[in-house]
Amino acid sequence: MPIGPLMRYPSLGHSLMSFETLPSGTNSEIVPLRAEDGGESKGVLYTRGGEKSVVCAMHPRADMSRHYAIPFLLEAGYAAFGQEGRWPGNDIACIHEMLLADIAAALKFLRQRGFQNVILLGNSGGGSLYTFYQAQAVTAPPNRLRDTPAGDPYDLNRFEMPPADAMVIIAAHLGEGKVLQDAIDPSVTDEADPLSCDPALDMYNPANGFREPPEPSKYSLEFLQRYRAAQAARVARIDAIARRYIEEQRYFAELTRDSAFDRMPPERRTFIARRAVSGRYLLINRTEANPAFADLSIDPSQRTYGSLFSPRPDLLNYTEAGFGRYQTPRAWLSTWSGLSSRAAVLDNIALIKAPTLVINFTGDHNIYPSNSESIYRRSAASDKQLEQVDADHFGNPLPSKPNRGGRPEAGRVIVRWLRDRFPAR
Repeated sequence: MPIGPLMRYPSLGHSLMSFETLPSGTNSEIVPLRAEDGGESKGVLYTRGGEKSVVCAMHPRADMSRHYAIPFLLEAGYAAFGQEGRWPGNDIACIHEMLLADIAAALKFLRQRGFQNVILLGNSGGGSLYTFYQAQAVTAPPNRLRDTPAGDPYDLNRFEMPPADAMVIIAAHLGEGKVLQDAIDPSVTDEADPLSCDPALDMYNPANGFREPPEPSKYSLEFLQRYRAAQAARVARIDAIARRYIEEQRYFAELTRDSAFDRMPPERRTFIARRAVSGRYLLINRTEANPAFADLSIDPSQRTYGSLFSPRPDLLNYTEAGFGRYQTPRAWLSTWSGLSSRAAVLDNIALIKAPTLVINFTGDHNIYPSNSESIYRRSAASDKQLEQVDADHFGNPLPSKPNRGGRPEAGRVIVRWLRDRFPAR
């Protein structure tokens, strides 16, 4: 059969999270930000005048300065602040702990501007980022984190981290590491060989229940249990590789600080110095392998067959596309490792008592009802709400319901929830 188009969204980031027009009278101000550690980011502040409350949006790598919720917020009388972090458009080197300093810089700026209420809108990976920030912000020094998962010193206790007044979590997974762990291919037997495969762990092997689309696949409970355990084991193996690379670099860095370093022959010093600064990268093969992509009876929803990226995940799994494909060891541990990353929503939401709205998109190909339900249940807020909106991950209407749901409905849900709690003007 012909392969046809692999990609569902051939230009991710192009306009999938963006609005088309702004309400009349909107003022847009580009705001450069410098965090307390010296890191630089920027944002766009949208106002129409007299707003008392502002809603912020940010993502670990995506530019949220044109998020589709912004026009709805402005029409309702709220200000909006869309932020782009220090690693725009690329998470190869993304350290979540450092992004928290960027968020802190934004919240300090907004408080200084006189906004009485600051609400964090965490969309997709922004949900795990913002819950990580809020959990650390409400933790009093000296009890905040002091390092990254790689063991590098990074003391959040030295930063001013203003907490937000509320959380809106929309189409958000449990963490980038968690979503990748559910989608990483456990049948890879050799990290250096993208085609290596253990057939007994291959979800795209017909012997395990796979059928080519449009026929649905069906996996047994026994296979899924083995599969999920093997996914965790592969993440642990990659964690070990990442830590080994980091330790090798640290070993040579320590040698440069040794008192004998200056007395070494020039050739030896050069070799050690180069190894001390030379980083190594991880290539994570095959990250389009969540059985729920092909078996819609797993965590049932209104989604159609396929993944976020493609209606043919069995083919896309072997291309260069996919989450977390190319990473520094430190970025892998902080961002994409489901075992090591601290940007894990369920861990952090349990520390957050601010009013919280959780919105599940019923046709999301990557985030399922159980994700949103577990976030809602784990939330420590006494004022919390779970809403369902018919849409795909990017807020587009479902093919079966083209005239309802989508971004307008999500905007109405958010605005209605805000109006019950925070003044606009």
